[in-house]
Amino acid sequence: MSDAFGKSVMTMAMAGALSSSCIFCQIARASTTTTLLHQDDKVVAFEDINPSALRHYLVIPVEHIPTVKQLRRRPEDFALVSHMVDVGRALLRRDAPNAEQYRFGFHQPPFNSVDHLHLHCFALPYIPKWKAMKYLSLGPFVGFVEADKLLERIKPSSSL
Repeated sequence: MSDAFGKSVMTMAMAGALSSSCIFCQIARASTTTTLLHQDDKVVAFEDINPSALRHYLVIPVEHIPTVKQLRRRPEDFALVSHMVDVGRALLRRDAPNAEQYRFGFHQPPFNSVDHLHLHCFALPYIPKWKAMKYLSLGPFVGFVEADKLLERIKPSSSL
């Protein structure tokens, strides 16, 4: 029993170490020089360092959640992703009101570049146009998933 407890404590310590070294966790804690476009108790938003569109923002949870694979059909996960989209939409409407189109989505493993959940928020067009290739869906569980599709996937079931 003490061995299982020891492994559990070690696993928790390793997870904490991973999140403390995560660049997005550092940004969320305002431990970098990254300019935050939005900050609240659940999420922060900032410009992508390698933008692919007229405007390209990232909205991340303050809590370290590695990828979309950790999200479940729980009210709190659905509320978090909904809030992330609402924040991204408000920022794009403010900063790019005349954009051709807005687009919101997440990369799914193994195509995510940072292991911290992050919503890509685009005011299109893509610049240059070939960057659109990075944001293609390769099926429901691979590649890029549109935010509305992810919300459908994690929407909690109604209780009867």
